Amino acid sequence: MESYIEELYERNVDRMYKICFIFFKGNISNIEDAIQSIFVKVMEKNITFESLEHEKAWFIVATNNYCKNKIKHWWNKNKELDFDVEEKIKTDETLEIVLNLPEKYKTPIYMHYYEGYSCSEIAKLLKTKENTIYSYLHRGRLLLKEMIEGEDNE
Repeated sequence: MESYIEELYERNVDRMYKICFIFFKGNISNIEDAIQSIFVKVMEKNITFESLEHEKAWFIVATNNYCKNKIKHWWNKNKELDFDVEEKIKTDETLEIVLNLPEKYKTPIYMHYYEGYSCSEIAKLLKTKENTIYSYLHRGRLLLKEMIEGEDNE
């Protein structure tokens, strides 16, 4: 069991970290808590996966749901998140800009452009309509373009 968890961890931790980073805006303690909590759930419930693709999708959705629920918690609404630039994960410039998008655009853009999911796959994973995902991607790209062009003008 221990080696199985280690393998799961190695295959999924970087992806989970990036998703948590997006939601928690670089707060390292919240990111680490989220990853630990999700792996504790896997161990407690003895979760197994049908395939590597099923595993990848499960961890993306579980991480996304955990982060959304954590952000909704009353405690997080009453305090500011820490943002320690020194501890920030290594990201490309575009991902850093994605971090500044409104919440509803972050996850679909990350899943589509960084993880390679199709719109129909994202819709199933996020339990929403495929057209909504297309709309989020379109609007998110427009916002990214505005943000990038705004940076170039500075």
